[in-house]
Amino acid sequence: MRILTKPLSVALLTALLGLSIACSKRSTQNDDTITNDVQTKVAADPDTKDSTVTVAAKEGKVTLTGKVKTPAAQQKIEQIAREEPGVAAVDDQTAVESAEQAAQPEAPPPPPPQPIIVPAGTTLTVKVGQALSSKTSQTGQTFLATLAQPVSVDGKSAIPAGSTASGTVLTAKAKGKIKGEGELSLALTSVTVRGQTYTIQTSALSSTSKGKGKRTAKTTGGGAAGGALIGGLAGGGKGAAIGALVGAGAGLVGGAATGNQQIEIPVESALSFQLSAPLRLPPPTQQ
Repeated sequence: MRILTKPLSVALLTALLGLSIACSKRSTQNDDTITNDVQTKVAADPDTKDSTVTVAAKEGKVTLTGKVKTPAAQQKIEQIAREEPGVAAVDDQTAVESAEQAAQPEAPPPPPPQPIIVPAGTTLTVKVGQALSSKTSQTGQTFLATLAQPVSVDGKSAIPAGSTASGTVLTAKAKGKIKGEGELSLALTSVTVRGQTYTIQTSALSSTSKGKGKRTAKTTGGGAAGGALIGGLAGGGKGAAIGALVGAGAGLVGGAATGNQQIEIPVESALSFQLSAPLRLPPPTQQ
C-alpha cells in the first residue's frame, strides 16, 4: 500500500506559511497600535506633554528616545509604555535635560541689515565729463560726471569713487560784449551706485560775470553752505587753471574767464556739490 506524502507536505507548508504571514501582519498592526497609543498618552498627560520623545515598537518591544524635562517625567513616560496592552518590554533611552539647557533661551534672530543714509550736507566732488560754458551751454541741458572721491558713512562705503553722476544746467546766459552779465548755474540730479540709479537733490552752484575783471560767485538751494569748483584733480587736469575760492560762505568759482568774461568750465574740472536732502541706499548686502 503506497502513502501519498508529497501533497500532504505541500499543503502543510502552505498552511504554516499562511499562518506565519498572518501572525506577522498581526504583529505589525499591534506594534503600530502600541506606538500610536503611547505617543497619544504621553502628549496628553500634563506631566509629560512638554517632553520631546519618540516611540518605536517592534514585536511588542517599545524603545523610547528623546529628551524629557525632569526625572519624574521620564519615569511617567516609561510607566505609560509598560502599562500599554501588548507591550512585552520597554527600552528607555530618553535623557533628562540639564537645568542649564532648560533655562537657556533661544538666541534671538540677527537684526535685519540697515540701509545706509547719506546725510544732507555731505559733499559730492565730481569730475565733469564735458566742457560747460555760460556761452555754449543751454538751460535744461544735462551733463555727466564721475565721483572723484568716495563717500563713506559710519565707516561703510556708501558711494564708491568712479560712480556715475548726472546733473543739469539750471541757468546758462552768455555775457554781452557791452552790457549784460553772464551766468552759469549747475546742480546734480542723480547718482548711480553699483548699477542702481538714485535721484538726489543738491545745492545749486552759480557764477555770474559782470563788468571787466569782475566776477561773483554764490551757492543757492536749500540753505546749504556752498560748494566749490576745484580747478582740476590732483595730478593735473584740463581744469587746473580754474582755482577755488576758499573761506566762509565760499561758493562756486566762475571758470577761467575769456577775453569777454564768459564763464568756462573745462572738461575734467572738479566740482563740489552738497546734498540738500538725505540719500537712502540699500544695505551693503543688497547692493
